[in-house]
Amino acid sequence: MQELKVSNNDEGQRLNKYVAKYLKQAPSSFIYKMLRKKNIVLNDKKAKGDEIISCGDSIKLYLSDETIAKFTDNIPETSKRNISLEVLYRDDNILAVNKPVGVLSQKAVADDYSINEAIIDYCLDMKILSKDDMLTFKPSVCNRLDRNTSGIILAGISLKGSQYLSQKLKAREADKYYFTIVKGVFCEEKKSCAYIKKDSDTNTSAIIAQDKFRGLSQTEQQKYSEIETAFIPVSANKNYTLLKVKLITGKTHQIRAHLAYLGFPVIGDSKYGDANTNRIFRDRYKLKNHLLHSGELYLDDLKLVAPLTEQFQKICQGEKLNYSLISKGE
Repeated sequence: MQELKVSNNDEGQRLNKYVAKYLKQAPSSFIYKMLRKKNIVLNDKKAKGDEIISCGDSIKLYLSDETIAKFTDNIPETSKRNISLEVLYRDDNILAVNKPVGVLSQKAVADDYSINEAIIDYCLDMKILSKDDMLTFKPSVCNRLDRNTSGIILAGISLKGSQYLSQKLKAREADKYYFTIVKGVFCEEKKSCAYIKKDSDTNTSAIIAQDKFRGLSQTEQQKYSEIETAFIPVSANKNYTLLKVKLITGKTHQIRAHLAYLGFPVIGDSKYGDANTNRIFRDRYKLKNHLLHSGELYLDDLKLVAPLTEQFQKICQGEKLNYSLISKGE
């Protein structure tokens, strides 16, 4: 027999969902069968599975150790820790970190060590969660950034935090601002609407204007999503502009593709950028990736600011673009 005690982090779930998270490899039919046979009980009473569990509840599994081991997804030891986690904010439910360039938000293959794994290790190291806690709940990033985009990543470190972030981000109730340097002089603030279509084979996105979208057949229109992006020039020289970008909708490569469509490609961008410009910045500053940074995020009363990377600041200084004009979260 094994007894599970419901923690603050786990309350509010249905009993069957909680047990399914613990016995990850068990089919739902097995769990319901064990409930019917009273091999799984709630507070020493027979349960159907649809009960909402509360902190302090006792769930007893009258199963053999071999059966539990068979169905339990054990937490593997981290094999490689190659990310120094910069924490921007933490409370009981939410963690915000500053993701470096070149790091995945979530792993693409089993052997990857992404910012998500770094967050899990942080929670274990800081004793925010134990390995037993992670049998029923694992911290997870709630917003994603491309590998070479740096900046603010949000993660729920409790079930309540994950649900809150998921709801807020889905409802577009978080104001997200990015910083980039583009080729060309962006003279004034601009809010732009268009339509975007992703090509999964090439991992690129194509953008068309609203009037062109209206001329497409209904079948073709279904392949596109409407996007909206706001652009705020911060500082410019004769050739380049430091931009603050508000992401109103969030689609794959939206900022980079939208700026290229408008004629202001992001420097260093090999997918949508200008090859000659990229070569200049590679020679001058050893820039090997697109320069895009998620620098500010506002959510209810929470204000997050992630400082520009050292390379971003160095490029601004070299090109005499005044990044000190960037707001500090006021």
